[in-house]
Amino acid sequence: MQLHPMICVHDVPASSRWYQQLLGCESGHGGAEYERLNVAGRLVLQLHAWGVDHQHGPLGDPMQRPYGNGVLLWFEVEDFDAAVARAGALNAECIHPPRWSENANWECWLRDPDGYTVVLASPLP
Repeated sequence: MQLHPMICVHDVPASSRWYQQLLGCESGHGGAEYERLNVAGRLVLQLHAWGVDHQHGPLGDPMQRPYGNGVLLWFEVEDFDAAVARAGALNAECIHPPRWSENANWECWLRDPDGYTVVLASPLP
């Protein structure tokens, strides 16, 4: 099984650039309404514009906040220290600075431009 999370965002190209810089991923689709972000050819995140219904209808209500309440976008990254440095270069809002977790790995909790919680995590032992 493979998970392909999708989040609604206000500006797909801007969010795509933000995640590409943060995660070192690349665009797999591009566009103003929808994006697929890949790492080494594997889909890791989909971005969808609020209010665009394509053939499935709206995916969410942009007036309902906070976005992603109770959902965290958790990314295990091989280059944890470099990813944290990239988050700093993006001036990403830091919720929890890098810290050693009870799972025996490093974590850094951030907020993306749309307010979603993003966790960078070093590989689990």
